[in-house]
This record gives sequence, C-alpha cells and structure tokens, in this order.
Amino acid sequence: MFKVAFDLDVDDSGWPPVSVERLWGEKTDVKFEIRVVNTPFFVRGISFGDLVRVRADHERRELVYDGFTTASGHSTVRIIFMRGEVRQQVEQGLREAGCSWETAGGFPNLLAVDIPPGVSYRELRRWLLDRVDSGDIEIQESSVSALHQGG
Repeated sequence: MFKVAFDLDVDDSGWPPVSVERLWGEKTDVKFEIRVVNTPFFVRGISFGDLVRVRADHERRELVYDGFTTASGHSTVRIIFMRGEVRQQVEQGLREAGCSWETAGGFPNLLAVDIPPGVSYRELRRWLLDRVDSGDIEIQESSVSALHQGG
C-alpha cells in the first residue's frame, strides 16, 4: 500500500479546506500505476478502484498523482450534514443501498460515499435529493462513473 498525494486548487472561498489530499493505493502490474483503495473527500474525478499514474517527487519524498488511467465503475458522492439528527437515517439508507463511506476526524459533518457499480445510482440519487430538498443534507457529485450516468 502506498499513499499518493493529490494536489488541489483552493478557490477564493477556501474550498477545499486542504491543498493536498493523500489517498491510499495499491500497486498494479504496470509501472507507476496505482489502484485507489479509499474514497476521496476532496479530490474530484477519482473514485475507489480507479487506476491512476503516479510519479515520484523526490523533493517532497512522496508519490504524486500524475494522471488518470482507467475508471473502476465506482462513483463518489460527498454528503454534508446540515442537521446532525438525520445522520443515522442517512447512513442506514446508504447501507441498505449497498454503499460504504469514510469519515474524517477533522470534518465531522462530512461523508465520502463510495457507490459500487452494482448500485442503482438513479434510485439512490433521487433518495439523496429528497433529503437535500428537506434541508437535511447537501451533496456533491464528485465522480459519477459512465455506468451510473447511464442509469
């Protein structure tokens, strides 16, 4: 397992709140190619299982993202809780849909959600948007796979 640094552009409003996100990856048979094995919080366009090229940055002493290679079919959505009392209900709905998620200690109201290829994103998205409309959550579709876009 390797950590891969993804440099981020912070906009004028200060988003994202970090300038680098480091994701776990595992080596493939291709030199300088890594399979991402966690769900990003702030990196856009990358999902669990995607293959990416990396390069060694000797000055920084780390592997750095160098380009996208192959999509895994997974999608990534971020959920921001506007009302904490709905968290358990939202997590239960995600679990029932077949999704997993990650949390970050520094961002307690944020979930990075992995949507596997076999999940009906159309149904899940409709369910999430109902919660957006009620003011419970906000969502950001960070990386929607071609498979899920078609659904």
